[in-house]
Amino acid sequence: QSGMSIGADTASFKLVLLGEGCVGKTSLVLRYAEGKFSGKHVTTLQASFLTKRLNLGGTRVTLNIWDTAGQERFHALGPIYYRDSQGALLVYDVSDESSFHKVCSWVKELRKICGDQVCLCIVGNKIDLAERERRVSPDEVAAFAESVGAAHCLTSAKLNRGVEEAFLGVARRMLERHQQTAAAAPPAADSARTSGIVLDDDPAGSGGGQSKACC
Repeated sequence: QSGMSIGADTASFKLVLLGEGCVGKTSLVLRYAEGKFSGKHVTTLQASFLTKRLNLGGTRVTLNIWDTAGQERFHALGPIYYRDSQGALLVYDVSDESSFHKVCSWVKELRKICGDQVCLCIVGNKIDLAERERRVSPDEVAAFAESVGAAHCLTSAKLNRGVEEAFLGVARRMLERHQQTAAAAPPAADSARTSGIVLDDDPAGSGGGQSKACC
């Protein structure tokens, strides 16, 4: 079943968070969806799910947010949770260079499973840490993000900095992409004609015959 549905003024998208353990994925989700932050680290086992509803330019959008486990032993289960995603936040810890290198491999994995149309945002979390503790160059990340067509955001779940911008940014990109896809699709009337459906335009039904439709 597809993770996306869209109507004239409503849309529902599946958004997944990926990244190594302890980079702050759960903290970002809880800060955005519930306005909460806890300094205690709680390991996510396999995956957790939250829903966030918002209004984007008159369209009521539902984000179905999947927070996946970062521990190596759960990586084999990843495709189960991020299949059919329209968007992803790829999270790294700005004080842990290896967590950024892992993000690079997540991009390839996501594109393989979800296709090239998946909307990506690379998120550097924990910018509340002192500059001397940071190990990842923002310029390096920005260059990589541009090379793979991803957005790049810096966040602090602890201080609530950049969190909403990261989620809203990818939500807008998902909505824009699917509105463009819908606009490029053939009109419903054309689809009806090409599928062999016969429409009876006699409102009284006095033509004596019944319309037939191919199923």
